[in-house]
Amino acid sequence: MPVRRLDPVLVDRIAAGEVIERPAAAVKELVENAIDAGARAIAVTIAAGGRELIRVVDDGAGMTPEDLALAVERHATSKLPDGDLFAIQSLGFRGEALPSIGSVARLSIATRRHDAPQGVGLVVEAGEKGVVRPVAAAPGTRIEVSDLFAFTPARLKFLKSDRAEAQAVSEMLRRLAIAHPAIRFSL
Repeated sequence: MPVRRLDPVLVDRIAAGEVIERPAAAVKELVENAIDAGARAIAVTIAAGGRELIRVVDDGAGMTPEDLALAVERHATSKLPDGDLFAIQSLGFRGEALPSIGSVARLSIATRRHDAPQGVGLVVEAGEKGVVRPVAAAPGTRIEVSDLFAFTPARLKFLKSDRAEAQAVSEMLRRLAIAHPAIRFSL
């Protein structure tokens, strides 16, 4: 068979599996983003061990419409302002989490800066980015991930039971909470 280039959407889905291998990894990335955004309270909700739903709500800085549009693009990040890999001051910096999640699930983001009169929202489904629209939103960011790995069914085979996946989420969140005692976490 001849060698050919893969479709860019398929490439993104394959790459996403390296970043998001299970629900706990998705929750970790989203919670770390909330911590980096200066959140003082982070609420995590999961259903079916994170397969059906992951919701992370924070009271952090929120995003502008322009930042939201870029946040779901690969290799776009606010965490390396001068590009110096030796001066990383944040938990996540690669710009891979949101686009990776959006390529393997339905990703919905609603965000509002504290000084903004209204929020903005965006949906990414199977790697296809929607448009940024005005939405009603509290200050901070609310991210919902539904049907994790629906667009990469082979990945579903490697997940454990709902209970085991929920336990992995709980353990990861416990570790982050211990490391950040000034932040209120809920699961």
